[in-house]
Amino acid sequence: MHDPLFDIPCVTIDGRHGTLADYPAKVLLVVNTASECGFTPQYKGLEELWQRYGERGLVVLGFPCNQFGRQEPGSEEQIAAFCERRFGVSFPLFAKVEVNGGDAHPLFVELKKRAPGLLGSKAIKWNFTKFLIADQGRKVKRYSSSTAPQALVGEIEALL
Repeated sequence: MHDPLFDIPCVTIDGRHGTLADYPAKVLLVVNTASECGFTPQYKGLEELWQRYGERGLVVLGFPCNQFGRQEPGSEEQIAAFCERRFGVSFPLFAKVEVNGGDAHPLFVELKKRAPGLLGSKAIKWNFTKFLIADQGRKVKRYSSSTAPQALVGEIEALL
């Protein structure tokens, strides 16, 4: 059965239009990112997951967001250059999005519905909140900003 989560339109950081269906994978890791955040070094760990598990079916997807402390002020070109230069990021990045509020991207609206946060809260609290999507969208699990990418290794291996 096809999950409508995979039909939500997304725009890559270089302006291409598509959906999550463009990334055939067993497991997707969707992360709202920022370049000037205390958690920004997690880009390195996310890239390591992508390198280690990409061939086995993991796709890491980064969605820059400027909603938390205005920690992603740059243009898409600046963000892409920073991520590549500073952390060697090669996993797919997307155009800047909002993850909370009336202008929240539909992907994050749906992810928050499927995997609420602590005490059932829907709002994303900060940059680098992670959503692990498996089983063609039937399983979605949320991880906080403080959860290091390497802490997901056991779960990713179990899903692959």
